[in-house]
Amino acid sequence: MFSLAGFAQAFLAAPDSGASPAPRHPGRAVAWRIAVPSVLVGVGVLAHSPRFNQIMYQAKLDMQAETQEAFGTLDAHGIDDYTRHVPLAIAYGLMATGHPGARPAVSFTLIYLLAHELDEGVVSNLKRLSAEPRPYDPRDLTSFPSSHTSQAFLTATLLHEQYGRQYPLVSVAGYAVATATGTMRVLGNKHWATDVLAGAGIGFMAAETVWRVYPVLVRLLPTKLSTKLLVVPTYSAGQGGGLAMALQL
Repeated sequence: MFSLAGFAQAFLAAPDSGASPAPRHPGRAVAWRIAVPSVLVGVGVLAHSPRFNQIMYQAKLDMQAETQEAFGTLDAHGIDDYTRHVPLAIAYGLMATGHPGARPAVSFTLIYLLAHELDEGVVSNLKRLSAEPRPYDPRDLTSFPSSHTSQAFLTATLLHEQYGRQYPLVSVAGYAVATATGTMRVLGNKHWATDVLAGAGIGFMAAETVWRVYPVLVRLLPTKLSTKLLVVPTYSAGQGGGLAMALQL
C-alpha cells in the first residue's frame, strides 16, 4: 500500500513560512503542497469506477483482496475513532504544560475549528456525490473518502505547523499516528486504500489552507470590529465543534 508516512515526511522536510528562514523557492514549496495531495485525491476519484479508469479500479479491488488475504480483517475495537484526535491532544498537552507553539492557543483553536469545518464540508459532499460502496457492505455508500483519515491528517498537519520546527519528533509522531489511523481503516475492511489516500490529501490541504489564510483574515478585520468581536469555540454532543460570535455595541 502507498506509504502515507512517506507522503508526510516529504512535507516535513519542505521549507515553510513562519519562524524559520525564508525558503529559496517558496513557489515550488507551495506547488508541492498543492500538487501531491491533489494527486492523492485524483487517484481516489479515478479508481472509483471502471468507467473512469479500468486499471486503477481493478488495482483497488485486487489490493483490498490481497490485504484481507494476507492480514485478515482487523478488529481495531474502535481505537481508530480516537487515534484521529491524538495529534490534537498532543498539541494541547504541550500548550497546557507551558510549551508555546507557533500560534497562541486561542488562534490555534480557531484554526482547528475552521479547518475541521472545511474538511467536513469537502468530505461529506464527496461522499454524497461519489456514493462509493464500503468494502464490507455494498449497501453502505459512504466509503469515499475516509473521514477518519482526513481528520487524522488534519490534526497531524496542525501539530506539525504548531510544533514541528521546535520538536521535529513530535511532528513525526503526529503523522505516524495519522498513518496508523488510515492503515486500520483499510485492514479493518472499512475503506479501500484509495479512500485513505484521498482522505489524507484532503485533511492535509484543509489544515494548510486555513493555517495560511487565517492571519490574512485577521488583518482584514477592521480595527474597531476586531476589538469588539469575540469569537468563542463551542462544542455540542452529536453536533460537533463550532463557533459562537458576539459583537459588543
